[in-house]
Amino acid sequence: MPELPEVEVVRRGLAEFTTGRTIDAVEVLHPRPVRRHAAGPDDFVARLKGQVFAEPARRGKYLWLPLESGDAVLTHLGMSGQFRVQPVGAPDEPHLRVRFRFADDLGEVRFVDQRMFGGLSYSEGGAELPAEIAHIGRDPFDPLFDPETVTAKIRRRRTGLKRALLDQTVVSGIGNIYADESLWRAKLHYARATEALKPVQIKGILHAAHEVMAEALTVGGTSFDALYVNVNGESGYFERGLNVYGQEGSPCPRDGRPIRREPFMNRSSYRCPKCQPVPRHVRW
Repeated sequence: MPELPEVEVVRRGLAEFTTGRTIDAVEVLHPRPVRRHAAGPDDFVARLKGQVFAEPARRGKYLWLPLESGDAVLTHLGMSGQFRVQPVGAPDEPHLRVRFRFADDLGEVRFVDQRMFGGLSYSEGGAELPAEIAHIGRDPFDPLFDPETVTAKIRRRRTGLKRALLDQTVVSGIGNIYADESLWRAKLHYARATEALKPVQIKGILHAAHEVMAEALTVGGTSFDALYVNVNGESGYFERGLNVYGQEGSPCPRDGRPIRREPFMNRSSYRCPKCQPVPRHVRW
């Protein structure tokens, strides 16, 4: 599932193409991607016709397209959702679900989703921050992100460190890939008990998360397959820079020990057994 860098790449691509443009028509080709819009596809279409997009915004993994009216289109990419920018008349993608056409007829925006876990909904008054995601914590790239506050929240969680990092109400944008990469950089085991960590250690992992996601952002994020691409259909290249995630059996870049893959929350965690040893105080 796309994490902060991948969603930010999409946001930047959409910003160049949608900001200030007037919506002429919206076509919903499958109802599932607008399932969270309770009034249904026809109402979704009617509300958007004639509206003007402001600059797209993001918090963590969530992206929304503000409207000059003060409302917004809230989006979530899920596992395979993509926004694609295409010329009018270009062949439809096999999994095209929603099409946005504009009054200037200079190209269209398409929402493509193979697995249809993602979706779009209309958020009244959501231009600044949709109420539907108001519970999501600020991410490390947010100008108002406060490491002191987040550190205190993590220490109060009484859980494993990686579980806390993945809790989007505490700190948003970090998923399985960047959690493992950040933990490796900070030399911390994923099951370290949060209440046993020193504040400086938690601030260190937050700094590592910001650092690794910033590096990923410069190369377009991480693409393991064609399900994540930017609005022009291009893949990200941070997979080539991953130190531990997906590197089972490969030598640790620091000490050469083989990277281990271990089960974690129905997923996997990757770590170096020497750099990130199992501590005395753990919370799985």
